[in-house]
This record gives sequence, C-alpha cells and structure tokens, in this order.
Amino acid sequence: MCGICGFAGKGSTDDLSVMTAALSHRGPDAEGLWYHQDKGIYLGHRRLSVIDIIGGDQPMWTSDQTLGVVFNGEIYNHKELRNELRDRGHVFLSDHSDTEVLLHGFREWGTELPNRLNGMWAFAIYDRTRNILFLSRDRFGKKPLFYTQQNNTFVFASELTALTKHSFVDAAVSQRSLKKYFAYGYIPAPGSLYERVYKLPGGHHLIFNLNNFSLTVSKYWDFVLEPFESVPENPEEEWGEHLRDLLRKAVRRRLMSDVPLGVFLSGGIDSSAITAFAAQDTDSEKLSTFSIGFQEASFDESEYAQRVAELFETDHHLKILSIEEARNMLPEITARLDEPMGDSSLLPTYLLNRETRKNVTVALGGDGGDELFAGYDPFHALKLAELYSKLVPRPVHQGIRMAVSLLPVSHKNISLDFKLKRTLSGLSYPKHLWNPVWLGPLEPNDLEELFQEPADIEDIYSEAIEQWEACSQDNLVDKTLQFYTKLYLQDGILVKADRASMMNSLEVRAPFLDIELVDFVRRIPHEWKYRNGQTKYILKKALEPVLPKTILYRPKKGFGVPIGEWFSKGMLSWPENRNDFFMNKSFIENKIKAHQEGKNDHRLFLWNTWLFTQKESEWNYR
Repeated sequence: MCGICGFAGKGSTDDLSVMTAALSHRGPDAEGLWYHQDKGIYLGHRRLSVIDIIGGDQPMWTSDQTLGVVFNGEIYNHKELRNELRDRGHVFLSDHSDTEVLLHGFREWGTELPNRLNGMWAFAIYDRTRNILFLSRDRFGKKPLFYTQQNNTFVFASELTALTKHSFVDAAVSQRSLKKYFAYGYIPAPGSLYERVYKLPGGHHLIFNLNNFSLTVSKYWDFVLEPFESVPENPEEEWGEHLRDLLRKAVRRRLMSDVPLGVFLSGGIDSSAITAFAAQDTDSEKLSTFSIGFQEASFDESEYAQRVAELFETDHHLKILSIEEARNMLPEITARLDEPMGDSSLLPTYLLNRETRKNVTVALGGDGGDELFAGYDPFHALKLAELYSKLVPRPVHQGIRMAVSLLPVSHKNISLDFKLKRTLSGLSYPKHLWNPVWLGPLEPNDLEELFQEPADIEDIYSEAIEQWEACSQDNLVDKTLQFYTKLYLQDGILVKADRASMMNSLEVRAPFLDIELVDFVRRIPHEWKYRNGQTKYILKKALEPVLPKTILYRPKKGFGVPIGEWFSKGMLSWPENRNDFFMNKSFIENKIKAHQEGKNDHRLFLWNTWLFTQKESEWNYR
C-alpha cells in the first residue's frame, strides 16, 4: 500500500517534496520523485513494499520512457493479466510487479484498463506521447484520490493533507460540505471538506490534458442491482455453494504477499468466514489472526473471536484494552486525520490496526459483507416503518416522538432507547431520507438551527436521493442496499478503514469486495438477503458447512466505544476558543448541556462536532 501525489502546471520541486513527505505514513519503505520542469509535470510516491519488493519501486516507467505511473493498491489478477499481455507481445522488466501490469495494460487497452482489473487502486498514469494524465479509482473507492484544478494548476494526492501542501492550492472549508458532514456523518464523493477540492468517486476515471488544461471525469463502472429472473429449486444449496466458492477464491487471491500477512478476526460472520478460508490455504505455518477486546462487557466480543481462532487453530493475537486507555489515544488519532469522519468506531479500528502492524504488514478484513448482504439493524425496521408511515398521522407521530423522548437515556452499546429514538426521527421525513437520517448526526430540522438558515434538503441529501432514484428495484430493501453500498460503504466504512490502516502503515484487503463475488451477489434477489426477519440470510446458509451456528446466528454487536457516556461525564474536553465557522454556537452549547443533564442523547452530533473542533485551525488554515 502506498501514497501518491503529483501536479501539472505551476509549482516547484519543493512542492512535490513536501506533498510526498506528507504521505510517509502510507509508505514508510521508500520514496520516489520524478519531474519535468519544462513541461510542468511532477509525480511523487511513498511505498509500502508488499509485492515484488526489489522490482516495484515508483514512479515506474515503460522501457521507452513514454508511460509512467504512481500507484496505490493491489491488483489481485495481475498474474493473469501479465500472461495475457505477454501473449500480445509486451515485454516486462520486473519479476512480478503488479504496478508494471498497469503500464502495459494501459498501452494495450487504454481507458478500458480499469474494467479488466480485480483489486483496489488509485493510480495516475502519465502518457508523454499524448501529454495527458490518466487517473483511476477502484470500483468501490477503497483507495482514496483527491484532486483540484485552481490557479492554472492541476493537483492530486491520496490525502487532503498532502494535496493542500502545494503552494498554489487554496483550502477553505466549504459550508455546503460541512452541512453534508452533519447530515451524513461523512462527506460524500465527489465533495471534500474544501471548496474546489474533490474526491474522484469510486468506479470513475479522470483524464487531464496538459496541452489545453481540460479535465474530464467519466464513470467506467456502477453498482447495479439486477436480480436473477428465476430462482433455483433450492437456492440455499445452489447459490450457497457458488457463494462459498467465490468467497474462497476471493480470499485466496488476497493471500498473495511477499511480506507477513494476517486476518482481522472479530468473531462475527464476515471475519470468521475469511479466517476459515484463509486457514485452509495457509499450509506452511499457522494463520495469524488479530482482535481487540475491551474490559467493559457491553463493548467486548473477544470471546467469539477466541472460539473461531481455536476452531481453525490460528496463531491468535488478542489485545484487551480499557475504554480509558482507548480514550487517551484520541489526540494521537485526531492529530493525523485529514478529513473529519463521524464514525466513532475509528478509535477501536485504529487500535486493531496498530496492534496488527506489530506482527504483519498485510491484513484481510470483512468490509463489505454487511452492505452487500443486508446485515444492518435498519433492515429489521423497514417493514414496520412502512406500515407505521401509512397508518400514523403526522400529529400522532409527533406525540409518539415526544413520549419516547422521555425514556431514560442509556449509553450502553446500541441501547433500546437509542434505536427507538433514531427510528422515529427518520420516520418524520419522506422514505428517501430514512436511511441518511437514521444514521446521521442531525436531522434536517436541526440542520436549519445549526446553520441558522433554511436547509435545502434536496441539495444536502442529494447523494442519498440520487441513489434512491437510481435503484431500479421498487422495494425498500433494495433501495436501502443501494444506499449502504454506494454511500455508507464508500464514504464512511472504507474511508475509516483506509485511514486507520494507513496511519499504521498496514495494508488491509477486503475479499467481500472482489468483483467476481460482487457481480454474483448483486444478482441475488433481496428476498434471499433479508428473509423472514433474518439479515444476511443467504450468506449464513452458505456458510453453515463452514462455521458453527453459534457464530452465524449470534446477535450483531458492532464495534464501538461509549462516546455517549464520555460526553455526559465531560470526559472529552472542548477547545476554549472554538471557531464554530458557520455554525450556531448556542445551539451546540444547548446540545452539550442537554446531553450532560441526561435529558437527551446527542452522542452522534457531539462526536461529529468534537471531532471537527480538534483540528479546526488546520482545516481553515488558508
């Protein structure tokens, strides 16, 4: 795993050096810089050596020096592509570098190259003959890629921190993005925290023409739900066998490494399945697995991880922490965060990555399983929510919300009162807003108070509305799957996974996002993903020959920390002289007070606000 950056136009080698240095945590093993000052093109790379350690340095060039690349990620089918390209006459210089496959693949297939890749990536190819930069991001956006075009300069980088080091980049917090942050808990692509700075969305590529400074962004892939027209007589067996085979192959592909490798093991379905298949393909020695546990029972699930580790005889590494220890590490994490993200599980995810990196350089994780197979709690609420919205008049609904708001506040992990209040808040709005409001820090009415102006709901929630309308299936389950897979996964879960891993110079791979597996799962009808009140139904059935039912059918626990309790007890301090930007300071103070007095549970809003305040001086530094 690596960090990439570069620019075309104004700037100097000093800009390139400082941008590249800002990515050192993403690639601690090597640095590569290349530039052509006369043409005004600069490329930088930081390397975490995983594949072809000797022959994989970057920027990498073809033998005739006409194509160069900086690349962050892994291409899991690079051996097959290398063989195909050799058959077509391409001559490779490296032994087995997947980076070199990108160069020859671009020469052979041009902009069609991303469609042939199975992996995770963000790369920039410089074509000296055509004088263009070709940037691409993997289908789900697992690897980050930011860009901007301003002051007659095009700049790109793996992280905002590096991009804003360029002396011709102006970084000012976007009010629109800040509203989206408090609506979603993250900033959806293509937006970023800053005005005129963008994320290249997953499944897109970008061409920048250095001859006329034109920029074109195109979509090469999209996640589309297209259910099979017919269902086999025994889908649990037929589809189940195919799912097992696809997941086994996805795991096997992700075991390729020239450095030590392990698996994150929480004891949940997804990580346990990956552990099972990885253990089968690890012959020479025991598979290494890694877990984080907490002393507080309601946040700890390490006993399940231990059971799975014993079942598959892995070399299991378990680190038990107190919540207090975890809380004390927050300054270390927030100091290195380049864009705010409202998921408090960033903290335990960071700790898991930190402990894992002490033993291995690469880890496999379960990201994507819940989104693809309907694994989240809101799927349980959809049917009742639809019935409720039809039968309960608005005045009665408001009365019910007021009554439920009187329930005592509990700060335990996924408490009943928290779920009830969140569910009812979403039902105050149209169906297409249910999912973002259920998950977001603030509902629309509060957004108006926070920013002291009318909230343009269509604009603030434009991404959620777009996915709702883009879903060709006219049912709540599929529309919710579309939301989770296209928005929550890309801009929430995968961002958290990337930052937590890269802060620790650890590469994390996601077998559930293997394109062959995804292409099959997206065709399974929703009735077999969420069935008779059972989330991830078809996946659980598929894994019954692999995992014990005590693992497959145990209640979902989640991966959290008690932020509600921390705020209620004043355990997280607020900056004395906060610059609340465009926000209503008294609104924030009232939320803090109500939470501390136990009148309301504002944990999500307070966490998002607190996180933003930790680096507000940097986020508005220019």
